Amino acid sequence: MRGFQRRNLFVIQSETLTLLEWQRLCQHLSTFAATKLGAIASRQLKIPTTKEESCQLLAQTEEIYNLEATLEEGWSFTGIEDIEPSLERTQRGGMLSGLELLHIATTLAGVRGLRRVIEERENLPTLQEMVSYVRTYPDLEKSIHHCIEPDGEVADRASEKLVQIRSGMKELRQKINQTLQGIIQRKGGALQEMMITQRGDRFVLPVKAPQRGEVPGILHDTSSTGATLYIEPNAIVELGNRLRQYRRQEQTEEEAILRRLTGQIEAVQPDLERLLAVATALDLATARARYSWWLKGNKPRFIEGETISLRQLRHPLLVWQQYQEQGIEVVPINLSIDPKIRVVAITGPNTGGKTVTLKTLGLAALMGKAGIFVPAAEPVELPWFDLVLADIGDEQSLEASLSTFSGHIRRIIRIIEAIDRGGTSLVLLDEVGAGTDPKEGSALAIALLQYLASKAQLTIATTHYGELKALKYEDPRFENASVEFDNDTLKPTYRLLWGIPGCSNALTIAQKLGLESTIVEEAQKLVGEEVEDVNEIIAQLELQRREQERKAEAAGKLLTETERLYREISEKASYLRERERELKLSQQQAVIEAVLAAKGEVSQVMKEWREETKAVRNSQKAHQKLNQIAQHHLPAPTSPKPLPPNYQPQVGEKVRIPRLNQTAEIISIGGAEGQLTVRFGLMKMNVPLTDIESLQGEKVAVTPKQKSSPTPTPVEKKTIPTVRTSQNTIDLRGSRVADAEIELDRAIAQGSAEGLGVLWIIHGKGTGKLRQGIHEFLQHHSPSSSFELASQKDGGAGVTIVYLE
Repeated sequence: MRGFQRRNLFVIQSETLTLLEWQRLCQHLSTFAATKLGAIASRQLKIPTTKEESCQLLAQTEEIYNLEATLEEGWSFTGIEDIEPSLERTQRGGMLSGLELLHIATTLAGVRGLRRVIEERENLPTLQEMVSYVRTYPDLEKSIHHCIEPDGEVADRASEKLVQIRSGMKELRQKINQTLQGIIQRKGGALQEMMITQRGDRFVLPVKAPQRGEVPGILHDTSSTGATLYIEPNAIVELGNRLRQYRRQEQTEEEAILRRLTGQIEAVQPDLERLLAVATALDLATARARYSWWLKGNKPRFIEGETISLRQLRHPLLVWQQYQEQGIEVVPINLSIDPKIRVVAITGPNTGGKTVTLKTLGLAALMGKAGIFVPAAEPVELPWFDLVLADIGDEQSLEASLSTFSGHIRRIIRIIEAIDRGGTSLVLLDEVGAGTDPKEGSALAIALLQYLASKAQLTIATTHYGELKALKYEDPRFENASVEFDNDTLKPTYRLLWGIPGCSNALTIAQKLGLESTIVEEAQKLVGEEVEDVNEIIAQLELQRREQERKAEAAGKLLTETERLYREISEKASYLRERERELKLSQQQAVIEAVLAAKGEVSQVMKEWREETKAVRNSQKAHQKLNQIAQHHLPAPTSPKPLPPNYQPQVGEKVRIPRLNQTAEIISIGGAEGQLTVRFGLMKMNVPLTDIESLQGEKVAVTPKQKSSPTPTPVEKKTIPTVRTSQNTIDLRGSRVADAEIELDRAIAQGSAEGLGVLWIIHGKGTGKLRQGIHEFLQHHSPSSSFELASQKDGGAGVTIVYLE
């Protein structure tokens, strides 16, 4: 019994593939294969039996789809041949020919090239796993090419013995040729033609029959007329015998070489079989990817308990007809089926596209299982069905004494037996219950669909029975759909409409085609008012649907226009932001250039100030120049409303210097009376207390003593010391060049004021950048007369001595 059920399962599955024209799709797929093996595998495409295998195939297809998009000319299967017969002959102990060995060598090289392309790229885990265990034996390939010429002949270099044999053969041929040329010159009159020819492996001359005696030898052949005799002269018979011996030796040696190479093939035959299987799988995956791209398909996602979504789904065979056979344009359908729905009843007139809808959905399910992208818009979401079963078409058979009804019933029996075995199934029924009495057929169709609603995951059935339309309102597992028909043109539009049952439109079509009106009216009476009312309701629903579609289309256009305007505004906003950023950068650059110029002038002023104020007598002049520079380079400050002078600054506090429009940090307070040292940026300077204010605008409360200018104390000129002391030494090691310049400038000013005469600068050796920066500062900004590196005992390149004026 189990064997019978298995046979029935195989039969119904084979019948389903035939009814859905799966073989035609496989034939189309094979045209995208690059090798003979790939084309054979495409035509014999097997449908996986597990969801995991389908996901693996889809991953292969997707990776090759993406890989070829990154390659300029795709990837090549050049050199890969069908070496399966050669491997079978090797396994049986046969010897391979030179061409067969060459095909194995080129296949090894071709697969190696494919593996290299895969391994050099990322995000190809499935393909990399496929080729990870492939061995391509480059040494074997090299050995074959060394022994076999491109035309399949064994090369002289294959063995030393073969070289000797062929050298001897060459010498014998030369001797035979020379001997025959001499005979031709002497006996030319006895020859039919002045030429040397062959009969078998013997060299002969075409001798005239009446003059045979002039060229004694062995007769090998005669012309059809008997006028020409092909004679091997006695002078070369011995040479010909020796040449024949050489040929036998050559043949024996060539066979030895071919058997040696065949033995090497046999030793690695399992690996070569695995390599061939991987090459075939790669070519088949490439065919699936290229066919998917040609169909403009998208990768399906297998769902469980979610809504089936197939938008703009096209029949792949009709797409082929449209582009390859100049067929009509394919009208796509939309399928959106709630997971609670188990049965969809499609109604409508004949030739409206009901059967095409069944086949389209069936092929989409099979394509996803086989690893082929589905020709539908994203997202492509459908369940993975264990079984796809169909009853489509007329099963009438005179030979088997089967009526249409009987044929359908027998196929439905096989479908029920198949789904009773368990698993998820998609059942496609065309004209369910047809071929018998309409009343009984309708009852049978209702009972069958209710049974399938509890057994199959999804059933799609086409029908003309009006009773099936009412099932939706009695059972939430049922849904209605219909194919659209244009009553004005009397032609179907092939569009699938959801939620609305269809009308047969038979009476309307008959009336518009010119059938006698009295006949149509009588038919309408026989149909009954209830049916007519139902058709009227359906017609009104159809009008409402079309109105909603028109409004939805208008809304879609409005949305598209809104999205376009939004993109334009976004692009303009991005442009303005970029422009603003560029302007800010430009302004910042201008400020930086102005600050650099100001710093240069400040440095010049400070240099002049040091030269002119050794005793700090001309500080007022330096302040005036600083004020002029500040007014020239810096914007005028906005002065806040003055506050009472009761502010006392503290060390480390941030204060504002209004005349310079700068915020600075207080480093020290004191020194000269009424003075404090501040730092802003890299600059340090002494300013009077009256020149600063708090960040809130408070002025410093100064005493009369603070307001009086300090009188500089005369400094007695000191003699230049001969040794380094703490007073004339500054240690700048570890400082940055900018910080070192500030410290050095202050030390030089102090040393000049105190009359030290010499300044020792410790900067260390390190990378030399600090020493170079100090020397450049001394050359351009220092009032010193000269400087030099210290002697080796005093620090050498790590110390610089500055001689002050």
